[in-house]
Amino acid sequence: MRRALELAHSVWGTTHPNPMVGAVLVEDGKIVGEGATAPDGGPHAERLALLARGKKPRPGAVLYVTLEPCSTEGRTGACTEAIMAAEIKTVVVGTTDPNPAHAGRGLELLRAAGIEVISGVLEAECRDLNLIFNHWITTDTPLLAAKTATTLDGRIACRTGDSRWITGEVARADVMRWRRLFPAIAVGAGTLMHDNPRLTSRIAGREEWCPVRFVFDGLLRTVTDRNLPAVYTDEFKERTIVVTTPHGGMGYVRKLKDMGVGVWVLPSTTQRVAWPDFRRKCADERIAGVYFEGGAQLLSQLLRDAQIDYLFSYRAPMILGDDRAKPMMNGLRTEKLVNAVRLTEVHHNVLGDDMLARGRVVYPEKLFVDETVFSLR
Repeated sequence: MRRALELAHSVWGTTHPNPMVGAVLVEDGKIVGEGATAPDGGPHAERLALLARGKKPRPGAVLYVTLEPCSTEGRTGACTEAIMAAEIKTVVVGTTDPNPAHAGRGLELLRAAGIEVISGVLEAECRDLNLIFNHWITTDTPLLAAKTATTLDGRIACRTGDSRWITGEVARADVMRWRRLFPAIAVGAGTLMHDNPRLTSRIAGREEWCPVRFVFDGLLRTVTDRNLPAVYTDEFKERTIVVTTPHGGMGYVRKLKDMGVGVWVLPSTTQRVAWPDFRRKCADERIAGVYFEGGAQLLSQLLRDAQIDYLFSYRAPMILGDDRAKPMMNGLRTEKLVNAVRLTEVHHNVLGDDMLARGRVVYPEKLFVDETVFSLR
């Protein structure tokens, strides 16, 4: 199963909106076929592992797969049918498919066909592998994940704005890895104007990768300056989409489109984009996950609106101890711990001198925002 996980990781970020899956075919204790999910529309891992064998497996062959084999036809045919046709005798599964159309049905079909099924092997690792897909397939909306890099006292910059670099090289390299997983990255207008980030994944020894790059700019402030941000002019500009409102001005919208930059003008009575509209638009475009990298204003807005589904929190071993240093997020009035926003299914990693805590965000029943109480249920 660990080899199957390695194979799934080998297609990191290339299978959206489908899950990453690895499969290993074993005969007499030896691996004779391997497969990992092809890009959307291509063969699934199980079929590729069987094809790699080149002929019908020997009696007693065992198939290891990180995710329950699909049981619906789709574009590539049901993997359960391929497994039964190959007369596999034992299938070892990492985790059940969260897809309501499958959700254990594939395992039932295999067992009904007389195939031994062993499930739950390295289940937590197999489930964590597809955190984007798991959310997408069960909610029909993209996973909105926030990334922060802070000091131990929760600050993202000094009072002067100095913030490079809070975390070290190892942690920043880990961010590049997660950028490669998510189909889209997002920043606010302030971050774009202050930092002029490239918003690509740059991993040593690999070609630079550019996901969809969202810029949230309700008034199109980032277009008014002659010195335009790099994401509007570089070789990946067609991968950039500015998310704005009707208040930004159609002249600037035309300017962006003339440069080859995408624009989503979403309805709004204010300069702020409505999150349900953004989620629906992403779903229409089959964008299964968005990695929000800031700044503090955008992330605070997401938090106040209870829209952060997942959080990546990097912490560096330093303390500013300054009330005027910039906080990671604000806007809540949490007077009791029971009203705190929490993480669940938490993972902890040490990255050089820094630490990463990541997990699914769970909101309290009542979220206190400034002087108003909003019920979330």
